[in-house]
Amino acid sequence: MTVQLLLVPTDGSEISTRAVQKAVELAAALKARVRFLHVQNNYPISLVGVGELVEASTIEALVEAAGKRGEAILQEAVTVAETAGVQAERAVLMNPLPHKAILEEASACGADLIVMGSHGRRGLEGLLLGSETQRVLLGSSAPVLVVR
Repeated sequence: MTVQLLLVPTDGSEISTRAVQKAVELAAALKARVRFLHVQNNYPISLVGVGELVEASTIEALVEAAGKRGEAILQEAVTVAETAGVQAERAVLMNPLPHKAILEEASACGADLIVMGSHGRRGLEGLLLGSETQRVLLGSSAPVLVVR
């Protein structure tokens, strides 16, 4: 199996940052490139129960702030890759289900390997694997390297 493209989902968490570093090291050794992916929820906070108490402009501001945070996370990852001499791409997808976005992107970009953290921001480190990572493992046709 020749690995030319590694897909690396990242949410900026500590474990995700470790996965970025590991993916870059692997890509450098394989002379492959990396594609960093940040999945952003359409609504970065839950508004259940507040209904009309929240102004539309407030929601827009929250979505915009989340988008800026996602871009910053991706820029940090790209900087790690460029410092190591690895070609890097980036993508942001809007989807309330991160695992679906990851699987769709892996298929669309032709990823040979997915490298991701065992847990994201929502995961509990005491568990064996986070739920999004489990779903990617179960649904991926590409190999998945899980970083702890």
